Amino acid sequence: MNAIDFTSAGPLAAPFTDGQRDGVLRYQQCTACGGAQTLARYACQHCGERGTLHWRDAQGSATVRAVTVVARAPSDAFRALAPYTLVIVQLAEGPRLMGHASTGVRIGDQVQAGFFAHEGCTLLRFAPAP
Repeated sequence: MNAIDFTSAGPLAAPFTDGQRDGVLRYQQCTACGGAQTLARYACQHCGERGTLHWRDAQGSATVRAVTVVARAPSDAFRALAPYTLVIVQLAEGPRLMGHASTGVRIGDQVQAGFFAHEGCTLLRFAPAP
């Protein structure tokens, strides 16, 4: 396996994956309760309402909540990146998500979302905020 295929996420996640390709981080927000979520869903994870989720563009600013360094890549596609840092961040808009990060980021750091190309795909990477 040489390529990473993120297109299998389907049409529900298309606004998120298309946004990454265009350099925009997106999340879903519920018009019923105001809850925000990063995983594409048909119903709000906070209130359960269906049909109330709309895609919004995130500012990209976030706070690091967890950090790990991956020394052994899970597949050939990521072997060239190892070792690499993965983080869970909380976006300024509220929801959390995982992405790559610059080496040396720590829990509590303020970071800014960016993107990088790898194996024909655009991946999320957080770097220290200016």
